[in-house]
Amino acid sequence: METLNRLPPGLLADAPPVLRPTREEAEAAVRTLIAWAGDDVEREGLADTPARVARAYEEFFRGYDADPVALLARTFEETDGYDEMVLLKDIRFESHCEHHLVPIIGRAHVAYLPRHRVVGISKLARVVDAFARRLQIQEKLTAQIAQAIDEVLQPDGVAVVIEAQHQCMTTRGVHKPGVTMVTSRMIGRFRTDLATRREFLAMVAAPA
Repeated sequence: METLNRLPPGLLADAPPVLRPTREEAEAAVRTLIAWAGDDVEREGLADTPARVARAYEEFFRGYDADPVALLARTFEETDGYDEMVLLKDIRFESHCEHHLVPIIGRAHVAYLPRHRVVGISKLARVVDAFARRLQIQEKLTAQIAQAIDEVLQPDGVAVVIEAQHQCMTTRGVHKPGVTMVTSRMIGRFRTDLATRREFLAMVAAPA
């Protein structure tokens, strides 16, 4: 097994690293689940499925290999004194529910109020992806994105709103399709200044 460091910045500082099984062990686990579901792991249509699932998991959960701090590290100070809101809307993301291992599909809206530095907007989307591509609950995902931006950029405020549909609710359990869960995290002026928070929420709601 190889050591896998899953520590988001400032959030799980005391958590130990996780041991990652080998690919062979992962594929054997998939074969076990297929057999437990009631199918024949040796039949033609399933022969390559364990390898395909292992490769898919590498893509689904590549966020464990991403460092959100490094993604935000390169900033720019030549802003000509710009200190108004920076908002990136409708960042589509794909995650997986840590309770049932089924997809969470949604959109994130991320804003910050720069104090001295700004960051390339693609980095905001990459930070969303870095945390989304892990086993998640939406509440934690929202908090992690906001806290990483706040810790690295040290702005006057950070706001994150996430809207998502959870297949653990639509394809199993209560079977309620079309339901959207909304979470938010406000830091700094977005929490303390009602006018700033209202401006952010109005901009999120405005049509593109």
